[in-house]
Amino acid sequence: MSIDRFIGEFDRALRAIAGVASAARASPGESKPEAPLDEHDRAHVIGLMRVNHVGEVCAQALYQGQALTARDLRARETLEQAAREEQDHLAWSADRIRELGGRPSLLNPFWYAGSLAMGAVAGALGDRWNLAFLAETERQVEEHLTGHLEKLPPTDERTRAIVETMRADEAKHRRTAVTLGAAELPSPVRAAMRFASKVMTTVAYRI
Repeated sequence: MSIDRFIGEFDRALRAIAGVASAARASPGESKPEAPLDEHDRAHVIGLMRVNHVGEVCAQALYQGQALTARDLRARETLEQAAREEQDHLAWSADRIRELGGRPSLLNPFWYAGSLAMGAVAGALGDRWNLAFLAETERQVEEHLTGHLEKLPPTDERTRAIVETMRADEAKHRRTAVTLGAAELPSPVRAAMRFASKVMTTVAYRI
């Protein structure tokens, strides 16, 4: 790895953990009005968006680890493109949390480190399994975001617009990985990923 790439990856990691990422695209919620939310709904939306932000911190780390160990150029480029779009999600989520008066998860360094290690292992297994991990991750995130849309207050158009665009991007990443030849992960691996996701979402909602 060149020194310039190392510095770039390190800078990306710091920005992801600190919640100061920059988006290449304008936030989908930018043009939506701010809905009046009572204290309970505001705290609930903050918790959901904190979970989404942690998911994007993990995504940055996963894709970074996978891209660093991917062998095939197309697979690496796919992972890097997905990471760029996920960086938009990272920035949108962090901005929305701040708009609502909340804070990101205090455990972001832990989430990032664990996901980076998982991504590096996935990449080392070979590109078909690397893409399989990407496809399954995106599938589960897509389901997770669908669940959040059902839980968000119907009047909160600003947050809903962000989550809807994030879900559309995740679906696109999943389809791309499948098209490039992603293998099918064994059921125990998918179950383990789902369990880890459940732990993360439960903890991140509160901390």
